Amino acid sequence: MEPIGEAWLTDVLCRIATGPFAGKTLGEAWSEIPPEWRGERCAAMRDFPLLVKFIFPTDKLSIQVHPGDQYASVHEVAAGGRGKTEMWHAVSAEPDAKLLLGLKPGVTKPEFEAKLGSHSLEDLFQEISVQQNDTFFVSAGTPHSIGPGVVMCEVQGYSDLTYRIYDYGRVDSQGRPRQLHIEKALQVIEFNGSRHGKVPSVNWGPENIKVWPLVACRYFATYKFQFDKYIVSTSHRAAFNLFVFLAGNGELVWDGGRVPYQRGECWFIPAALERCEFLPDVETTLLRTHVPDPTNLDELRDQLRQSGISDEQISRVIFD
Repeated sequence: MEPIGEAWLTDVLCRIATGPFAGKTLGEAWSEIPPEWRGERCAAMRDFPLLVKFIFPTDKLSIQVHPGDQYASVHEVAAGGRGKTEMWHAVSAEPDAKLLLGLKPGVTKPEFEAKLGSHSLEDLFQEISVQQNDTFFVSAGTPHSIGPGVVMCEVQGYSDLTYRIYDYGRVDSQGRPRQLHIEKALQVIEFNGSRHGKVPSVNWGPENIKVWPLVACRYFATYKFQFDKYIVSTSHRAAFNLFVFLAGNGELVWDGGRVPYQRGECWFIPAALERCEFLPDVETTLLRTHVPDPTNLDELRDQLRQSGISDEQISRVIFD
């Protein structure tokens, strides 16, 4: 059996498993979901705004980079015209797991071009060891690669624009080298530095729950929750939430509904749902992500300050 490299949880072709839109693709359902379910912030969005996936690399992924919105809106109109900023959360990691994320300080474009096509291109990158529960922010323009021995949960703005720079000599099913996108990649790589890297772990919460703000930017805000007792979650009318269950099982309860949840599932939580309850059978870990106000992340800063998190810590998890 061929190994599975990625599992897309919110692809527009994914079929909804439960609820009033069961059996429809996410793309079909999105056009019918009422504004109050989407939330005020997402009501007018033509396309579903968040892509969540699991990544299971069995070898080094190609060295690649993603364009930003400005470049994509001019050069990638046919592909949707949206750039790609993303975050990774390590669900699991073997002891020697590593990734490449961003260039070493001072690397110039001529240096980079001189090593194109050779394995020594890796020498120009910052190599980072990966441990379970590590989180990484990858802004558009940051070249990167993930190595084997990890399972990553990736959250990103909905775009599949990827420019492949180096592919370690791999070939496609016809025995031909896979396509590279060198010219476009060189136009979008941030050689003078970009916001990226491992995000520090910050948590707060009452005795029966731990909460970690992982990454917030103009495209998504993501938190991790871990609990083994009954908890209540309240929704925000501004935007729907996605709950991605990384571990555990139990029941999700709301007014008029009660359903089991388990590891690996992704749940769409309407903005109009004011309250839902978790009844875990065993310790549960989930990621909660939503679309923030892209023009003003101060609301998120205020929420974190009220939770006792310092401004210095906040500056390392919020990326304007």
